[in-house]
Amino acid sequence: MSKAHRGKGIRALVSHGRGECPVCKRTNVKILYEHENGEAKVKLCKICRAAVKHGKKSIV
Repeated sequence: MSKAHRGKGIRALVSHGRGECPVCKRTNVKILYEHENGEAKVKLCKICRAAVKHGKKSIV
């Protein structure tokens, strides 16, 4: 099973992949999941990625 969003794979990212989610505004969560918003790519946390995918939240 893939472990792309855990451990060694995120060590090379800035702040080890942590930051503020642009959708829910939570701080110090893993911002690892890309979502295309028009032509721009936005990185989201795991919970917001699932909510946007199922149409429960929208990207501002």
